[in-house]
Order: sequence, then structure tokens, then C-alpha cells
Amino acid sequence: MRTTQQETLGQMRVAGKVKWFDPVKGFGFIIDPEGGADILLHANVLRNFGQSTVADNSLIDVTVQTTQRGVQAVEVHAIEPPAAEGLAPLDALTDATPEEISALPLEPARVKWFEKGKGFGFANVFSRPEDVFIHMEVLRRSGFADLAPGEAVCLRVVEGKRGRMAAQVLSWDAALKDKD
Repeated sequence: MRTTQQETLGQMRVAGKVKWFDPVKGFGFIIDPEGGADILLHANVLRNFGQSTVADNSLIDVTVQTTQRGVQAVEVHAIEPPAAEGLAPLDALTDATPEEISALPLEPARVKWFEKGKGFGFANVFSRPEDVFIHMEVLRRSGFADLAPGEAVCLRVVEGKRGRMAAQVLSWDAALKDKD
């Protein structure tokens, strides 16, 4: 999908798939849907959208610009988490259906810690004393690759077998856009 108004500015709007993104390196790549060279996705562009990471194979809608170094994303418009096929089932974590999860209220939270190697972490929901467990598979299904301590997020929380746990994670900015 490309828009002619942006083309006059040397920019195009592209919907592609995230090839990979490394938050430590601060960049990743999007597969060009028209078969061209991969599109650079810098961490600052992702942060301007309100996320610090994005999961591999997520669908992403971006404005791109050709530079001397190649094609780069300059603005993120939307991110859709990767399809659930091929991801581990969440049956052990929650019995809630996707429809039930999306109907849950958004709870503002701040990441306490998350360790990708261990596959889980915790967040503090504002005005609640107990921590909320965040599993790596929930994070991936929500379109994230990792979380940073102190990062502001919104959670849809279910009562799991061992207490409150995140069933969905949204970036703070994306959650604000959903409310509008």
C-alpha cells in the first residue's frame, strides 16, 4: 500500500513483516513486500510509536524513505502481532479465549523486570500491591520481543493458577490510541 502524497516527499507507506529486531543493537529489518532490499527499522523510530521492541514476524505498517544507506523506516503507523500458528499454546497459563481477553479492561503498569532468557518477568499495576506475571509467549503474542525495567505498558490481566498474570501486553501509546 503506497500513497502518492508521501511519494512527492520521497517517502512511501509500506506494510511488511518484521524479519528480526534486536533491542540491544538498536535496530532490525522489515521484509520488503515487493521483494526489494530489507528495510531498516531503528529503535528510535519504534520508540516514537511507543514500543521498545517488536516481535519477529509481526506485521508492520511504516512510512519509509530511501537514503544513501538504503531504505529506512521513518514512522511506524501500526503493528500487528505474529499469527498464533506455530506459537506454544497458552492452555497451561489461562483458559480465557482471545475474545474474553480482548474484553478485559486495560490496566496501566510498569515493568519491574523481565528476563528473556528465563522466559518471564513481572510488572507492577498502578494502585495494586501484587505483581503481575508476564510470560514470554504472552509477550510474543502481543507483538513484543522483550521488555525493559521501568517501561510503561498496559496489561489485560487474568487470574491464573498462581495469581494475577498478563494475558495481553500493549505499549502505553498503543493503549492510549485504542481508547480514542
